[in-house]
Amino acid sequence: MDISFERHKNCLVVSVLGDIDHHFADLAKTAIDNEAVKTGVKNIVFDLSHVDFMDSAGIGMIIGRYKYTLNKGGLTAVAGLSENLKKIMMLSGLYRIIKIYDSVEDAAKAV
Repeated sequence: MDISFERHKNCLVVSVLGDIDHHFADLAKTAIDNEAVKTGVKNIVFDLSHVDFMDSAGIGMIIGRYKYTLNKGGLTAVAGLSENLKKIMMLSGLYRIIKIYDSVEDAAKAV
């Protein structure tokens, strides 16, 4: 599991490598929140192109960051989803509040 950050104009791109389970989600929440505060961005884009599995803790992690961006007047988006993650997004209903994009570039332009 690995997480990295990159700033694209008005958004923080959070790139995740590996599965998003409860162990990773707890660590990622703190790291993402700290980076968002440090950079002062109001939009977050999750690059999940290197993620094969996400459980309910991962959904909770994304929802928590969605609430953060919402309170800042920003948006949250996800990009690079595998078919498995698309199913998870659909079944959980997350797609109703968080936009899904094919690429990080498309997501960063849209937020």
